Amino acid sequence: MSASSPSDAESSPRAPAAPRDPGDPPEKVCAVCGDRATGYHFHVMSCEGCKGFFRRSVLKGVRFTCPFARRCPVTKAKRRQCQACRLQKCLDAGMRKDMIMSEEALRRRRALRGQRQPEPPGGLTAEQQELIAVLIAAHHRTFDSSFSQFTHYWPAVRLYVPSPRPESPAEPPAGLDEDVLPDVFSMLPHFADLSTFMIQQVINFAKEIPAFRTLPIDDQISLLKGATLEICQIQFNTVFNTETNAWECGQHCYTIQDGALAGFQQIYLEPLLKFHISLKKLGLHEAEYVLLQAMLLFSPGGEPGGGTRAGGPLGPADARSAPPDHGGITQRDFIDQFQEKVALTLKSYIDHQHPMPEGRFLYAKLLLLLTELQTLKVENTRQILHIQDLSSMTPLLSEIIS
Repeated sequence: MSASSPSDAESSPRAPAAPRDPGDPPEKVCAVCGDRATGYHFHVMSCEGCKGFFRRSVLKGVRFTCPFARRCPVTKAKRRQCQACRLQKCLDAGMRKDMIMSEEALRRRRALRGQRQPEPPGGLTAEQQELIAVLIAAHHRTFDSSFSQFTHYWPAVRLYVPSPRPESPAEPPAGLDEDVLPDVFSMLPHFADLSTFMIQQVINFAKEIPAFRTLPIDDQISLLKGATLEICQIQFNTVFNTETNAWECGQHCYTIQDGALAGFQQIYLEPLLKFHISLKKLGLHEAEYVLLQAMLLFSPGGEPGGGTRAGGPLGPADARSAPPDHGGITQRDFIDQFQEKVALTLKSYIDHQHPMPEGRFLYAKLLLLLTELQTLKVENTRQILHIQDLSSMTPLLSEIIS
């Protein structure tokens, strides 16, 4: 098929569309030509016709020339009149060439699909598999597990103030050894940069999720304010080492000692360490980590799963002490529905990938840990607001907790 020939989706007649119910959500439209979109293709909501056209044009490396002024209208009716303008509009809409699989890669994928046995009952649906693939891809593009890009930071500062020695041999705070650290250090500047770095990664992760990008900007901001600190902890858990009780971030390594040196109190640090140990010991897969992040992000009531209906994986009895709703949320139904889809996918994945006895109560344990994480977030926010100069050092952190 030449690059100029129509795709099957464009040439075949379409069945008349059934009349839509006024209460139905609006149909998604192709960002290129305005036709009915079938989903996100190459990073853009588009129809099958523009999806196929973009793929063929890039793979064949064809150079199109516009006979006019490169301002031809690209609509459902006129999209085949000028291929140069159509291709340019695909690129302007955000279609990414790097997401196109080669013919050989497609053949290999089809061959693998043909060899696969039918999935047993309880397996993931195609929609759930696609959701996981989207979230994992977003995670890979935005989370730097080696922290190699975290280069602009302040080192720990020695204040050269002698540590007061107690008259009685009182026990030092957990993780602190006064014999090793005779002077007071401050990890506050370093913590400020680390917080900003991790918050930015979470924001980028959210922006890579198509469902998040469709929300109004005010809703996006509300969801990020409500979930960013918790998502940071989920991402931080992926680099936690239960043998050393340390977070190993490439050339950087952190313990709760560093949190104390930044000004955090043991009432927060000790439960935080316990949370990370408990979560890490569950042995979650990468898919489960990204699904947890998405559950936290799409939480209009501030509680993971708090917005789902009784028929979903989290009924009313499971919503524990949900805090007040985020102000200004306009697309609450859409957010609730997407979070329910994420929660169902997580439950199905656990049931399918963690056979008994490993998977027994795993989903319930995760829900309990997310409840603990909500409590940690409240204490974390309280202490951040209490630490002198921290908010002024990190405007992004200040905006998140405002």
